Amino acid sequence: MTKIEYTNLQDLDQDELLSILNKDKIREHLVLHEQFNEMSLAEWVSNKLSVDSAERCKVRGIRLNGAVAGWCGIQFENESYELAVVLNEAYWGIGTTVFKDMMVWASELGHRLVVLHLFNTRPEYKFLTKMASRVYESTMFGQKYTSYELRVPSA
Repeated sequence: MTKIEYTNLQDLDQDELLSILNKDKIREHLVLHEQFNEMSLAEWVSNKLSVDSAERCKVRGIRLNGAVAGWCGIQFENESYELAVVLNEAYWGIGTTVFKDMMVWASELGHRLVVLHLFNTRPEYKFLTKMASRVYESTMFGQKYTSYELRVPSA
């Protein structure tokens, strides 16, 4: 039985997290940035802990059967609350479950709308398009995204 565990980012094995965030296959789906080192990862985790403590936000590390699988969060960026999911490629199969769990969190946090930005190099996700109140192209940090504005079911 597969068990997904959501934990505080600082409770993840930082070497495993560093390895995931620096993988080329993962980085091609993320905002362009320098590779992480121990210091920049510590700063990034600290920043995400601040986001986690902000009102209506939640950031968690993800473990699957004890192994570090990635991280996810609801964060306020670019004038909206957005969902972020970053998974090691070996765990991409749990993405839909993580997404559904995050939509429950969004409801519990009182959100009516959240946005999911995916690089426009990614294929269209029909289930997201069906759920979305609006699908549009956006540009952030000089990179183009397909953005899905999603209605959050009430709790």
